[in-house]
Amino acid sequence: SSPHLVQVRERIRINGQPISKDLFNKYFWMVYNRLEETKDPVHASMPAYFRFLTIMAFHVFLQEKVDLAVVEVGIGGTYDCTNIIRAPVVCGVSSLGIDHTSILGDTMEKIAWQKGGIFKPGVPAFTVAQPEQPLEVLRERAQERKCPLYLCPELDDFEEGCRALELGLAGAHQRSNAALALQLARMWLQRRGCQVLGELKEVPPSTELVGRPVPLAPAFRLTDAMIQGLRDTEWLGRTQVLSHGPVTWYLDGAHTTSSIQACVRWFRQAALNQDKPHDGSEVRVLLFNATGDRDTVALLKLLVPCHFDYAVFCPNFMEVSVANNADQQNFNVTLENALTRCLENQQTWTRLLEEKVGQDPWLPSPLRVGALLQPAPARGSLLLVPPAPRPLNSPALVFPCLAQALRWVAQGRDPHLAAPAASGAHPHPAASSGVVLLREAAAIHVLVTGSLHLVGGALRLLDPALSQ
Repeated sequence: SSPHLVQVRERIRINGQPISKDLFNKYFWMVYNRLEETKDPVHASMPAYFRFLTIMAFHVFLQEKVDLAVVEVGIGGTYDCTNIIRAPVVCGVSSLGIDHTSILGDTMEKIAWQKGGIFKPGVPAFTVAQPEQPLEVLRERAQERKCPLYLCPELDDFEEGCRALELGLAGAHQRSNAALALQLARMWLQRRGCQVLGELKEVPPSTELVGRPVPLAPAFRLTDAMIQGLRDTEWLGRTQVLSHGPVTWYLDGAHTTSSIQACVRWFRQAALNQDKPHDGSEVRVLLFNATGDRDTVALLKLLVPCHFDYAVFCPNFMEVSVANNADQQNFNVTLENALTRCLENQQTWTRLLEEKVGQDPWLPSPLRVGALLQPAPARGSLLLVPPAPRPLNSPALVFPCLAQALRWVAQGRDPHLAAPAASGAHPHPAASSGVVLLREAAAIHVLVTGSLHLVGGALRLLDPALSQ
């Protein structure tokens, strides 16, 4: 799977666990030296980062004699370097979103065409509910590749009687992922001769499907192992909650419009379910960054309804000096480029809030005194705007690295993070005014989103055990 969050070894797992450092070291040099010895002497090229790790992963799986390999494509499918397996047991396409447009195309139909490139002759494939046009593209790709394609039933269809299935991953969008996972597992078990789940009958290509472009796979009775598997599933950095005293971190690597929408639904629900502080002093903070060719204006616009008191932007760099974090360093992006992007996001956020205040008559305009917000005497020093359902004044701050951003948000109240330096590392007046709010609030809810790399860096700081 890719990308990794904290350590590169996460990409190559056996029985759910990242391979050990010793095993990674052994196979890395085995593959590297073999490629070095056999490379073209004229062009002298070695595979790029992702391609090398893909070759290495296949080598590890072969050498360690795994029974079953689950391989996630990197980008797209058709031209992805993971797509060299000629006859997989089964293929799956999860919910499509607009992403990597410079490589895959700028419409859902173009992206569906790329994703359909993993279909193989005679190999069953499954997908989940998709918009009509992209689903039509997937159907055409399946037909041209002589691949039987099925639509997964809803997860509700697997629930017998009144027994609701529990998912280890939060968020309504994970239900379609779970339904897809069940179908992929079923095909593997069917290939292994397991008859308990019943056999999936292939639908002849000539069959007329009334009102549905793709045949619906039947639901089946789940085994106890499947039920437990859904319940015990963990995937760091996706709808993950870390409670550190008064600070609760909500981590989700969403980075497309559809996944940010799902993230917002999850965050609003999860934050609402938290016990409310007795004095009502709750602060909401957004920590955001986005990379590549993503439309950050569209992503930030979706986050405005969460009513954040502060929006914090920083690059995906752990520290201003990243020399010690090679696993999380992107050598294609300079700090200057990344900070420029953060400043643009800061301006976008401020503009979106000003537009929002103008649209919502119930939101009073913040009272500004110079560059500082005037405290509301009726509510004490905790709220920096006149009484309103939420402050929604959101000073937007930029920090040069994740460590500084997290320390400012936590203000020494998260036992895993050191207190910020008292020297006033951030000159923005909102940074000093926010210190009081953050230090005295009974609860701080922080949503970290926009980039899996950002979430990975945050996890490295918030849960040091993951770096071991």
